Amino acid sequence: METTIRHDQQAFMKKTGLQPREAEMPTTGMSADAMMSPTAGILKQASVMDEGTRPIYLDMQATTPTDPRVLDAMLPFFTGLYGNPHSRTHAYGWETDEAVERARKHIADLIGADPKEIIFTSGATESNNMSIKGVARFFKRSGKKNHIITCQTEHKCVLDSCRHMQDEGFEVTYLPVGPDGLISMEALEQAIRPETCLVSIMTVNNELGVIQPVDEIGRLCRSRKVFFHTDGAQAVGKIPVDVNKMNVDLMSISAHKIYGPNGIGACYVRRRPRVRIDPIISGGGQERGLRSGTLAPALVIGFGEAARIAQEEMEYDTKRIAKLSSRLSSNLLAMEHTSLNGSPAHSYPGCVNVSFAYVEGESLLMALKDIALSSGSACTSSSLEPSYVLRALGNSDESAHSSIRFGIGRFTTDEEIDYVLKAVQERVSFLRELSPLWELVQEGVDLNSIEWSQH
Repeated sequence: METTIRHDQQAFMKKTGLQPREAEMPTTGMSADAMMSPTAGILKQASVMDEGTRPIYLDMQATTPTDPRVLDAMLPFFTGLYGNPHSRTHAYGWETDEAVERARKHIADLIGADPKEIIFTSGATESNNMSIKGVARFFKRSGKKNHIITCQTEHKCVLDSCRHMQDEGFEVTYLPVGPDGLISMEALEQAIRPETCLVSIMTVNNELGVIQPVDEIGRLCRSRKVFFHTDGAQAVGKIPVDVNKMNVDLMSISAHKIYGPNGIGACYVRRRPRVRIDPIISGGGQERGLRSGTLAPALVIGFGEAARIAQEEMEYDTKRIAKLSSRLSSNLLAMEHTSLNGSPAHSYPGCVNVSFAYVEGESLLMALKDIALSSGSACTSSSLEPSYVLRALGNSDESAHSSIRFGIGRFTTDEEIDYVLKAVQERVSFLRELSPLWELVQEGVDLNSIEWSQH
């Protein structure tokens, strides 16, 4: 085993010109490499990738690559700093607990919260379940409120949590969206009633990148004394978020969507005015009694470091991603019979969802096997059913089936965008040439006027 490690180290040194250095036990919870500049972080990420042997990665809404600076901050907590943060009788527990609380503060600072309002979970799915079921079950015990409002384009874990509460006797209103993916504020206002206990609307949609009017939603909910939960997994660390300005009562956050580790997330739970929720996991009473279970220090520290980097480099990342996104989307939409899904004016630029008419999306994904892309949410991408999000926009089954999501992130390069554009243009053209429908379109036939025989 040691021989293999030495061989890998030698190969890496030869490739990068870097020399090994003595590991340091950081007093700040992070190594020197964890303080690198954005450019240095990008270069280091490139150096540890298998260049030329793996597909170009453009599926950033599914997950993001762990920033090397995050990994550097985590490593000491797998080796020397391995104490249980809940052990209060010795130094191992004290030093780990101190690092955990520092990470909690980084996450709180990123969203303008108090560190005591950050509850660590296993990820955004658990945070969404905790928020919806926790609030609903608390009100169920009082017998006063039994109505929840959400949106048809929410993440599946939100929709399934709401359906689960329907099985427990709650009424749920699923708000529709317009062709741009945005909800109607008038429809939301009309849907709120005296027995409404919670409104759950995501900030940035995971398939479209559409940004909902969360500031307006928060103000409305606060004025009607209804708790407001938002799934912020695709927003936090990518766009400015302030839970107080947004009047958010609960927010779900994921580490692996901001270049942190998988398996760790957080739920923001407001303290003033206090949000009461029933815990969905019972045990030792950790995390203010709202989420029992021993924390994973390395994951928490990685999450905190990812949040710190995101806050410091958000402006840099946003400008860079917006520039790449503009070039990608403008060139894709210059192709024949392509359309952008969602609202160009209200969207996160790192998520570009495009429909390529007369091309089956799954066929295009197979043709683009040298590029890691998705036709929708990673949680439902194994299904051949058309995206329920795109159907909610009013898209036909054909349009939904022909859609591809392009995710641009911190480590995406200009050269990768150039390659993707050329590959998509060539392979869409090739697949269309194989389609009899494309031939009819080229001849000027209106496909909607054809009466197709049923078999």
